[in-house]
Amino acid sequence: MALRFEVNILLADLNMPIMDGLTLIKQLRESLPDCKVIIVTGHDEFSYAQEALRLNVVDYIIKPVDTDELNDVIEKVCLELQSEMEQQKLREQNSKQLERNVPLLREHFCFELLHGQLSNEELKQQLVFLQLPKTPPAYVGVIFLLEMKVKQSLLSNQEKQAMMTALEKLIKQQLVGKEVIVACQMLSGYVYLVGWGDSNYVNLITIDQFIQRELKVRVLVSVERVSGDFLDITNAFKRCQKKVSEQNEVSQIVRGAEHYMTLHFHDSTLTLETIANELDVTPTYLSRLFKQQLGYSFVQALTKIRMKNAMQLLHSTNLTINEISSKVGYETQHYFSTAFKKAVGVSPNAYRKGQVELNEKM
Repeated sequence: MALRFEVNILLADLNMPIMDGLTLIKQLRESLPDCKVIIVTGHDEFSYAQEALRLNVVDYIIKPVDTDELNDVIEKVCLELQSEMEQQKLREQNSKQLERNVPLLREHFCFELLHGQLSNEELKQQLVFLQLPKTPPAYVGVIFLLEMKVKQSLLSNQEKQAMMTALEKLIKQQLVGKEVIVACQMLSGYVYLVGWGDSNYVNLITIDQFIQRELKVRVLVSVERVSGDFLDITNAFKRCQKKVSEQNEVSQIVRGAEHYMTLHFHDSTLTLETIANELDVTPTYLSRLFKQQLGYSFVQALTKIRMKNAMQLLHSTNLTINEISSKVGYETQHYFSTAFKKAVGVSPNAYRKGQVELNEKM
């Protein structure tokens, strides 16, 4: 009955049939460790008192029982129970409050981690406290919303915040699980990422294209591997910042060309001439801009976008190689496989089987 009703207080005699009081208390402790036990017995022996103390008995009353004494003991135990219940309620409230604040605490931790502001001891404590892996993250990343630069003077703070909130929500939809931190600087247009494991790293390959399709805005993305040492986190972050800064200097014409390619890479007839005509510039001028500002040709830029999407499809779908080649703008599987091996280093089948890590240049 004690177990069935999960009693808070139990009064037990020591001398009983079937099972003596101490045995009863021992078995009760296994399932109801917090139950308050009061022994009522005719025994007044020190050995019983010692055993009772070991079983965490709260009091020990000798028969014949004095009513006032019994009332005093039960009242004392009730006050203890009430105090413990209030403390437990407070702990639960604090726990819920902390749980609500964990996302903000993680964001703050992300900024400190990327900027190298934590000692080794602080780092270990924060990882445990925030329920994150104790190993160094696998990658860090920077995402910049170009609209923040292009329309800086046209957007109110409220509009900037709404845009960044939508961006943050979309990123979190793509990067699932607890082993990734997404931290936003609302009014600057930057989103910072720290992640463990490769599953989300794969999703980052084409996240810029996903954001452009869903929000109709352009972003710059840079993701860098961490070498396996906490000391490399800040270095990897600085490399990301540098790449995004370099990309940020690219002209709007080249950005427009990249945006058009992102939306139409699946078209096997897509050419430099097609995009130049869309942007109202000559093919020669557009080709020269690619070389000058990006350091590679239009064909290389288009191949890079196609390979990113092919890698993601190989990793996340069961589509055949032929189906994937068609989806990323290649007329034949052979042509696609040749281009993929040249860009990534292995065939599409070998990549799908996990024989190579993600090419950092992709």
